[in-house]
Amino acid sequence: MSATLVVKDLAAGHGDRVLFSGLDLVVAPGDVVGLVGANGAGKSTLLRTLAGLVPAEQGTVRLSPASATVGYLPQEPERRPGETVREFLGRRTGVTEAQRLMDTAAAALGDGQELADEYADRLERWLALGGADLAERVDETVEDPDRLMTALSGGQAARVGMASLLLSRYDIFLLDEPTNDLDLDGLERLEKFVTELRAGTVVVSHDREFLARTVTRVVELDLAQQQIRGYGGGYEAYLAEREVARRHAREQYDEYADTVANLQTRARTQRAWMDKGVKNARRKATDNDKTGRKFRADQSEKQAAKVRQTERLIERLDVVDEPRKEWELQMTIAAAPRSGTVVATLNGAVVRRGPFTLGPVDLRIDWAERVAITGANGAGKSTLLAALLGRVPLDEGTGSLGPGVVVGEVDQARGLFDGEATVLDSFNAAVPDWTPADVRTLLAKFGLRAAHVLRQTRTLSPGERTRAALALLQARGVNLLVLDEPTNHLDLPAIEQLESALASYNGTLLLVTHDRRMLDVVATDRHLEVVGGRVNDR
Repeated sequence: MSATLVVKDLAAGHGDRVLFSGLDLVVAPGDVVGLVGANGAGKSTLLRTLAGLVPAEQGTVRLSPASATVGYLPQEPERRPGETVREFLGRRTGVTEAQRLMDTAAAALGDGQELADEYADRLERWLALGGADLAERVDETVEDPDRLMTALSGGQAARVGMASLLLSRYDIFLLDEPTNDLDLDGLERLEKFVTELRAGTVVVSHDREFLARTVTRVVELDLAQQQIRGYGGGYEAYLAEREVARRHAREQYDEYADTVANLQTRARTQRAWMDKGVKNARRKATDNDKTGRKFRADQSEKQAAKVRQTERLIERLDVVDEPRKEWELQMTIAAAPRSGTVVATLNGAVVRRGPFTLGPVDLRIDWAERVAITGANGAGKSTLLAALLGRVPLDEGTGSLGPGVVVGEVDQARGLFDGEATVLDSFNAAVPDWTPADVRTLLAKFGLRAAHVLRQTRTLSPGERTRAALALLQARGVNLLVLDEPTNHLDLPAIEQLESALASYNGTLLLVTHDRRMLDVVATDRHLEVVGGRVNDR
């Protein structure tokens, strides 16, 4: 079914804080709308509102036709206890709920035409969502569909999330960070799926290459300026147009500010002349020269008139608001004293996890090496990192960290900031010599302010957990930096700041990422490719 999503005058906020207002949007069949903006601008809130999961504070969201179906892919897959992959896919494709409604209508069937029509409508919806052959398509798309979702790794869960898209037959797709945890093959499949969709799509992503290859237009939620801007063309066109628009806004404000300053200076000068004329008139008040007194009074009145004229000129100027300065992550990575020449070694190392085996691996990482590690999901990248850091027992072989190695890590799960403790307590546990005031100051620089620091870490958004982990790198001195998919959930300005920080970091770096632009931007001198548990030094 061809469907159009129409949004009029939409507004949303958190408490007293306005995220956006006055948003108008039309998503027609074949549109791929990239939704961009800083973390906290309201992108996920907007997608959830479009999906009907949260009510609109103002405005309307309408589907044409009204019977169209909307599929929403959240940032992190909801893994329900006891739910299998097959059950998850049935839920995510909408088939399970459509089946329930159809069964309810079937059980109520009687002689009434109204009930028969209701059953027919629900049957049609079930068929449109692909219910008739979903079981067969699931068996063809995923391995071990009866495995529990809670038993999957992050990469495996990402592949199942991708499968839910491939199996879906919605009329409108809403995708929130669909590239997270996908490997290069998954990214290519996702790009192909999105570009070939006939359904309208709204996508939130911080993967710059994915945006460049898929979106047909961009909507920017500008939190700093409290504005919503639409840009025609693709992502690269948006970047160019945004830069021009920002430059023009700054030039217009600078021109306005200069004009106001010049007029104010003129007005002050005119007032000074007027005051001087009044003083002279008073000083010569005993002068019997009536002509002189009249001349001086006229001059003072003329100066006063000029002041009023200048003030009116200022009042008549069209006010140009100064562009607000965007919050910008200013990140550095504190360096510990250098370690020994050999940072980490594995000799004949083997790690077995169920049916999966990593190794045998013979590997040596030296001081100041910058190593990119790539490979498909499930190939063993995270297991390799754990083996190098001594965090997993080796079934065969040996491994060790060199003398003086101080590890700083952002793991894929952001595990340090995903628990019951508060953000402040978790941070202080890692850097006990820091005062709470110093911790608060540093976290504020990473966009985590007073409202965040006393919350339980598990209540943070994925992006907030990532920024907390990056803040810890700045607090601790490290000389072995280990980053496992660091760009997941970060907004675009923060990713660029991280890339800048990595450029000036002079210790040893192990970087696992599927972000193609980061791999191009961050200088590395070695590339390890993990394939099926084997490590190839390219």
